Amino acid sequence: MRGRRSRAALGHGYTVRSPVPIAVQDPSSPHPKPYRHDDASARLASLLFVTGTFFGMGLMFFVLQFWSPGSQDDVEHYREVRDLVLNSYVGEVDEEQLLESALRGMLGELDDYSTYYYAQEDTAEVDRDTTGQMTGIGVVTTDIDGPVVRFPVEDSPALAAGVRVGDRILRIDGVGTEGMAPEDVSALIRGPEGSTLTMRVEGRDGSERPLEIERRSLPIPSVRRVRFIDEGRKIGYLVLTSFSNRSVLELDAAVSSLQAEGLQALVIDLRFNRGGVLRSAVEIARRFIPEGVITSTEGRGTPYYELADAERANLAGLPLVVLVDGNSASASEVLAGALQDHRAAVLVGTPTYGKGLVQTIRRYPERSAIAKLTTSYYYTPAHRNVQRGNTKESEFGLVPDIEIVLDRETHQTIFEFLTAFEPPASLLPDLRAWSDEANLNIQLDPPADPQLDAALALLRGERTPLSSGEQADD
Repeated sequence: MRGRRSRAALGHGYTVRSPVPIAVQDPSSPHPKPYRHDDASARLASLLFVTGTFFGMGLMFFVLQFWSPGSQDDVEHYREVRDLVLNSYVGEVDEEQLLESALRGMLGELDDYSTYYYAQEDTAEVDRDTTGQMTGIGVVTTDIDGPVVRFPVEDSPALAAGVRVGDRILRIDGVGTEGMAPEDVSALIRGPEGSTLTMRVEGRDGSERPLEIERRSLPIPSVRRVRFIDEGRKIGYLVLTSFSNRSVLELDAAVSSLQAEGLQALVIDLRFNRGGVLRSAVEIARRFIPEGVITSTEGRGTPYYELADAERANLAGLPLVVLVDGNSASASEVLAGALQDHRAAVLVGTPTYGKGLVQTIRRYPERSAIAKLTTSYYYTPAHRNVQRGNTKESEFGLVPDIEIVLDRETHQTIFEFLTAFEPPASLLPDLRAWSDEANLNIQLDPPADPQLDAALALLRGERTPLSSGEQADD
C-alpha cells in the first residue's frame, strides 16, 4: 500500500502547504488583506511561458518601471522586441500570453511577494482565501491507491446525498479514478455552483452504488477545535487556522459558546496560521484591547493607524495565552504582536515567521487578472517591524514570552491534527471503527503537545511567564 495523502475535496480541494505569507490591501477596502504565496509559475512552466519570460518579462519590468507618461521610447522598444519574438521565434507564440508573462515578470522580479495573477485557478484561490468560501460537495478524502472518503463534512451536499466513511470513489462524472492523484480528483469534483456531480462509490461492505450530488458554496471554517481543555477551571481553547472575512464572526460564535458554559480563560492557537485578511486580525485584536494602536502601516504615503475601540473590547481582561510558531505569519503576527505589546496575552511557542510587508491589490476584471504590489510595512503598537531580514539581527518575527521547542515528530503530528478538517461528531464512532479496520492510524484525538501544556500550566498558575525571548527549561 502506498503512502496516504489526505485532502478535502470541497471544490478545488484542500492541501496544506509551507507558508510563504503575503499581506495584501485591496483598494476597495481601507484595510490590508494578506494572501498566501502560490507558486503559479510552476504550473505554467511551458515553452510559451519561458519564451515570454526571456524576451518579455525582464524587458517589460525594465520598461514599465522607468517609463514616464511623457516618453514612449521604452514602450516602443518593448514592442520591437515583442515583434521580434512573434515574427522570428522558432515556435508559435501567443501574443496575449506573452504580454501576461511580461507583466508577471515585471512584478515578480521586485520581491518575493509582488505577483501578477492571470490564470483563473490563481485568482479563484485568492478569492477563496479571502471569502472563506469554496464551491464543492464537502468530502475529505485520503489516497489509498485512489480516492477513499474519510468523511463527508458537516451540513454538506455529500453528507446529505449519502456519502459514507470509507467509501472508495470509483468514478466521477464517468471518469475512473483508480490510482488518480488527489489534485486530479479535486479537479474532477470542482465545478460551478448548482451543477450536479455523478459519482459511483464502493462501500466498505463491497457493494457499489451511484450518487448524484449538487455542488454548492461551502464555508471553509477558520476557527476549529473549540473546546475546554480544563473543564474544572473553564479554560477554553480554539484554533484559528487563517483569517478570512468570516473569521471574526466564527470567533465570536466560538467564544460565546464557551462563555455560555462559564469560560474563565482562553488559549488561541495561531500555530501554522499563515495569515489572511488583515482587517479580520485587527478586529479580533479589538476584542481584547480597549485602547491604543492595534497596528500601523507605513510606506511612501501617510502612515495609517488601526486603533482600538473600547466598545468592541468585550473580552478585555480575559486571561489569554496565544500559541505561535515559525509558521505563524503576516496577519497572525499582527494579532499576536498587538496582544503582546498591550500585555493582553502571553505568547507561548517558538519565534514567528517574520512577514511585515503589505501589498496593495488591483483587480483587472476585463482580463480576470489581479496585480499585487508591495507598498508598505506594518508595525506592532510598540512600532516593531517583524519583517525578517529587515535588520541584521532579525532572522524571525516575534519572540514568544515562553519559548518551547518541539522535536520534529511532535511538530509534524500537531501540524497534521490542527490543519485537518474536523469530522462531524456523529461520524466519529464510524471513523474510529474504520481506522481500526483498515489500520489507518487516523489522528482523531488531540496529540501530546508540550506548548499547549505550558499554556495550560500558565493559566492554572503553575508557572509564570519568562522575560521576552528567554527560553524555557521544558
